[in-house]
Amino acid sequence: MNNEIIKNIVRFILLLIAQIFVFNKINLGGYFNPYVYLMFIVLLPFETPRWLLLLSSFSLGFLVDIFTGSLGMNAATATFVAFLRPSISSLLLPKRDKDSGILPGINFMGLPTFTLYTALIVFIHHFLLFFLESFRLSELGNIIFRVILSSFLTTLLIVILEMIFTSTKKR
Repeated sequence: MNNEIIKNIVRFILLLIAQIFVFNKINLGGYFNPYVYLMFIVLLPFETPRWLLLLSSFSLGFLVDIFTGSLGMNAATATFVAFLRPSISSLLLPKRDKDSGILPGINFMGLPTFTLYTALIVFIHHFLLFFLESFRLSELGNIIFRVILSSFLTTLLIVILEMIFTSTKKR
């Protein structure tokens, strides 16, 4: 258990640093904005108490906001997807799998389920974030275009990172 806590603390710090110093610099034409820090929320164990899931997601989003000057939008959207995460996982995983110590990830969920799980969380996050940034219905077409492109890029990056950093012994 302590090993898992340390692993998640390190993941929190590394993803925060990567988001601030690498991924926030990627802005291809204003349409591709990867938010890889969401990987932390995606990979937290299913047994994580809800209060800790919400608090850690808010903290991560808040720290991203501090370093990017985004006025709480990342904190709000990260907390919202953390709130929805148990419902999303319930749709994709049988209850018995979540209760038996299964961890989010390719090893335990399989590539198709993990990709869908990640894509749903990322899409909801991006839609809310980009809508809050614009806050105009007249921009809805542009928002949806940005959401689709950025969600695809972010999901792809998270899946690739998960494949790189996960062991293959349980696949």
